Amino acid sequence: MPQRSMVTGRSQEPRERFAEELRRLRTERKLSLRELAKQVGWDSSLFSKMENGQTLGGPEVVQALDQFYGTPGLLVTLWELAVADPTQFKEQYRRYMMLEAEATSLWQYSVSRPPGLLQTAGYAREALAAGGLNGDELEQQVEARTGRRKVLERDDPPPFRVILSEAVLRNSLSDPQEWRGQLMRLAEAAGQPNISLHVLPFGAGLHGLDSTDVMFLRLLGGRTVAYVENDVRGELVEETSKVERYHRTYDAVRDLALSPDKSLKFILRMLEEVPCESST
Repeated sequence: MPQRSMVTGRSQEPRERFAEELRRLRTERKLSLRELAKQVGWDSSLFSKMENGQTLGGPEVVQALDQFYGTPGLLVTLWELAVADPTQFKEQYRRYMMLEAEATSLWQYSVSRPPGLLQTAGYAREALAAGGLNGDELEQQVEARTGRRKVLERDDPPPFRVILSEAVLRNSLSDPQEWRGQLMRLAEAAGQPNISLHVLPFGAGLHGLDSTDVMFLRLLGGRTVAYVENDVRGELVEETSKVERYHRTYDAVRDLALSPDKSLKFILRMLEEVPCESST
């Protein structure tokens, strides 16, 4: 079989290809970053970071660039591919992320932090920074994590049932306004028709997931896999008997949790306790 030749000579990595295309379009028009910013309406530093691969930007700025360059849909398509690229995640998570993107149903139990699918950028940034990330790597991982929410933003999104230990709602961020934003995101998610959110209050009793986060993914064809994580390690579980055992434990925890209506009221009470403005 003959080797496949490169047609354009450009990068095949989605994130790098997106940055290359941005640079190409601007240089073809002989525009400086400052001139581009003036015409499109965003800060030149954002365009610089996007062209250097430091950030992907958001859908609004990418749509504006598509309109400005007269490339309807091209940049948005490249941006979507970059956001969904599993290689942006650390190697041990890549297979799971690929499966998550294809899931037809999802379930999760969270011990101390909101699910990645429901984290705001502010929460993800503080959590990842606490794990030792900084600089460009931090920003890339924040984008990768928040980009996962596209799974829940499809035209026909999969059902997602999530159980939050009360500890998730008690472990606040250092910035009250970022924490308020995260609680608002959880309350908003609880109102989405495809999301069932439960709170497991303190005092509900001991259970089999006391120190374990677990996520279940039902895949096309009906097979279910689980990703199990504790303080020591994470593991993708694909053996049917083990997945079923974890699922029975999850169901037992769900029986201890509050109903979706009571859970939303619980989150809203927590939200009322957060200061409306940062203290100075």
